[in-house]
Order: sequence, then structure tokens, then C-alpha cells
Amino acid sequence: MRIPFNKPFIVGKELYYIAQSVASGHIAGDGVFTRKCGELLEGRLGAARVLLTPSCTAALEMAAMLIDAGPGDEVIMPSYTFVSTANAFHLRGARPVFADIRPDTLNIDPALVEEAVTERTKAVVAVHYAGVGCDMDAITETASARGLHVIEDAAQALGASYRGRPLGTIGALGALSFHETKNFICGEGGALVINDGRFVERAEILREKGTDRSRFFRGEVDRYTWVDIGSSYLPSDLQAAFLYAQLENMDAITTRRGAIYRFYEQELSVLEAKGLARLPRLPAECAPNHHLFYLIVEDETTRDGLIAHLKSRGILAVFHYVPLHLSKVGRRLGYREGMLPVTEDLSRRLVRLPFFYSITEAEQAEVAREIKTFLGA
Repeated sequence: MRIPFNKPFIVGKELYYIAQSVASGHIAGDGVFTRKCGELLEGRLGAARVLLTPSCTAALEMAAMLIDAGPGDEVIMPSYTFVSTANAFHLRGARPVFADIRPDTLNIDPALVEEAVTERTKAVVAVHYAGVGCDMDAITETASARGLHVIEDAAQALGASYRGRPLGTIGALGALSFHETKNFICGEGGALVINDGRFVERAEILREKGTDRSRFFRGEVDRYTWVDIGSSYLPSDLQAAFLYAQLENMDAITTRRGAIYRFYEQELSVLEAKGLARLPRLPAECAPNHHLFYLIVEDETTRDGLIAHLKSRGILAVFHYVPLHLSKVGRRLGYREGMLPVTEDLSRRLVRLPFFYSITEAEQAEVAREIKTFLGA
């Protein structure tokens, strides 16, 4: 595609830091740059601990283990999310319980979360779609009253906030992503944000294959051994070296993405004025990180036609999630068409536009022009 949907980028000392990591003699997990990234994120977020992981999926799996999710438990979450949100808990034997989303933000509807709670409910997963915060006041109020864990799937949300609090730091645990499609990248990669200090020691053990190896390296024990379940949830220090250069430039990257977002907003506002498409909504209590820009068009036929039209012009736009409750696994769990009407409606009408650090205004203008041409604006 002449204008791709996404393009990885270098913004600072990524390659220099990779060379430094190699020169240090330690490119496996928990090297110099892994620790630097964790400390930088802890400072930015004010979290008790941030542990880098190979992916956001890995961070979510660790969260499921930390709350001891298992057979007989239920975990409430939106269906409009990436499969990892559900898989992390389903893998432990817990049942994902899907709740519908709000039509404005496409985030889980807190009123429906409350309705979904049973005596088997273990946790609520708040997915911050497009880097826009869920209604965390309502979610945490429900969770607190029922004794539930709140876990934030903040894969798209690093750099965004809700009522001044960084997303990923409001629940007991948060999960971040540094996949190449995210705001800050290292190819793959993620992090577990630990806000409840009671989880820190066990999280270190789970991340180190179920051993107390971290304590051994700190000199707290004279040998390390197998003490719990776990897996290999450490990223290579080469990934962390690339990521550290990105995190050093978080403010500059966020500023650039804000400019990209506002250009699309200005160019495409005419679509909303003419009733041809809806632009993203931002509640007053949310500060965004400008992760993505989408349109909600009239119907599925229009969406598919628009994507095909853009593709014929060398522009790659995409739809987003296929709702999990309508997947093969979701149907095996008993879900059917019509059970989550807002999710089903909006997921069929949403188009994500090309959005990456190095996209030019000329490229954005071309994308906007072709959209307006197709929609008759």
C-alpha cells in the first residue's frame, strides 16, 4: 500500500541502545534496559511496580494467575476487544462473561457490569478502547461493593488518563502493549502494572518461571528454586533497549500523534455535519493519548465499500474487532446474535484510518479526500 495502515518508526537512540545492550554482555531478560524501562514507567505512572513482559497477552495471563482465576470463576469484560483479554482468563479455566459497550466511547457499560455480577464473579476487566478511559468511578464502585478485582487492559492506553490518573493505574493490575501498532513500540512487548503492592513479590515469581530467582539476584536467598506456578514472561533486553528510546520520547510522540488526530478531525468533521459518519467521542473526564482515529459509517455495506475504495487507491484502512461473543469460542460459551446489540451494531460500522508517527499531512489529506469522495461529501 502507498499509504499503509501502520508503519514502525525510530524516534531517538533505539539502535544505539541495542548496540549498548549487546556490548553489556546481557541481552536476555532483566538486563540493563529492561530495568531502565521498568523504572521509567514506574516514575511516569506512579505504580508500585512495572514489570516488562514479552507482550500485553503475557501481562494479562500474569494478572489472571495473580488473582487466582480458575474453574468456577467468572470474569466480566467487553466482547469488543482483542482475544487476549478473554484468553488470559479462559486459559486458567475461568469463564469470560461479556457485557455490552457504551455507544459513545465503545467501552464497557458500567450499568451492564453491575447486572452481570453473580456469586461466581472474580474480576472485571476494563478495556480502554482507543486510549479513552472507561468509566472507572462506576466500575471501581461496583467492584469494591462486591469484593471484585479490577484489571485494566490498557493495551492502547499508555499516556492517557481518567480524571488525572494514568490509565493502567486505577485497578489493582494493568496491562500495557508495545506492539508495533501501539503509540510506543518495540515490535512485540508489554508490561504488567502493579498498583496493589501485595501482588509484587508473587508477580516476580510468576514471571521467572515460578522461581524465586529475582530474590536470589538481590541476595535475599542463597539459591533459587521452584516455588509457584509461572512461565517465561521476560522480554529480551534487545526489545527493552529499543523501547527505552521510545519511552524517553513519550511526550514528543504523544504531541505528534495529537497533531495527526486533530488533522483527521478537522478534515473529516464535514462528514458528521452532513450525517454521513460519526467521529470519535471523548468524555470530559478523559485525556486521550490519540492512539487511533476511526469513523462509524451508516452500515456494514458502506464500511466494506469504503475500505475497498481506499484499497483500490493504495490506502489501507481496516475494520477492528470481530466481537468475541460471536466467535467460535464465544458461541460454545452460549452466546448468540442479538445478545450484545450495541457491540454488534458498531463493530460492523467502524473503520480505522491509517495512523502512524511518520504519516504526512499530504498523505492524511489524500485519505480524507478519498473518504469524502466515496461518502459523497
